[in-house]
Amino acid sequence: MDWNGVVIDDEQVQCEAYREVMKPHGIELTDEGYYARMGMNDVAFIRSVFAEAGKELADDELESVKAAKTAKWRESVSKNLPLFDGIENFVRKTSTELDLGVVSMANREEIDLVLDLSGLRPYFSVVLTAEDIHTHKPDPACYREGFRQIDLARIAKGGLPMVHADCLVIEDSPQGVQAGKAADLPVLGVANTVSADELRAAGADAVGERLDDWMPETFRRVFAR
Repeated sequence: MDWNGVVIDDEQVQCEAYREVMKPHGIELTDEGYYARMGMNDVAFIRSVFAEAGKELADDELESVKAAKTAKWRESVSKNLPLFDGIENFVRKTSTELDLGVVSMANREEIDLVLDLSGLRPYFSVVLTAEDIHTHKPDPACYREGFRQIDLARIAKGGLPMVHADCLVIEDSPQGVQAGKAADLPVLGVANTVSADELRAAGADAVGERLDDWMPETFRRVFAR
């Protein structure tokens, strides 16, 4: 599962945090500019925005912008944790039959905070973050590694090795869908952030409006090969 836009409804929170910390640098980040870069990690995102604005950015300045964004984001979500409606129930009921993992370009500090505040940490066998993967979506490296680690987690519990058809990607962005498909994995798009048509155009095998409507048996029926 992706994280931002799938588990936590914080895309706009991220956007507003970035917008605030970039203003002192003379950059006016638009919603369009933010959403066009979904799937990037913080470093790639910041470099891309500054490059587009024609601004020089030293490494220490990049780290300062990144830290300031995370601090603004943390302040917001700590006051009101914006999980998607029904996502906690979805995670709990699905984890009774399936192994769950997170594959996100968010930094580990942010994911750890939400896992702790929500109490969802025990339900995920694997958590991959920007610190673990050196590329970003739509590059498929993150989902290839996610598949490898979920497979190892299953084997460690006595399960059989997986084939690609056994491992489903859940994504809310076209870039994430493209990454999952390039990793040769089936993809469910969740229309939380962009339209169902955009997710289908990116290659999603199926699209849903609300994850809590899905059960393990639903996944088997829809994605059986």
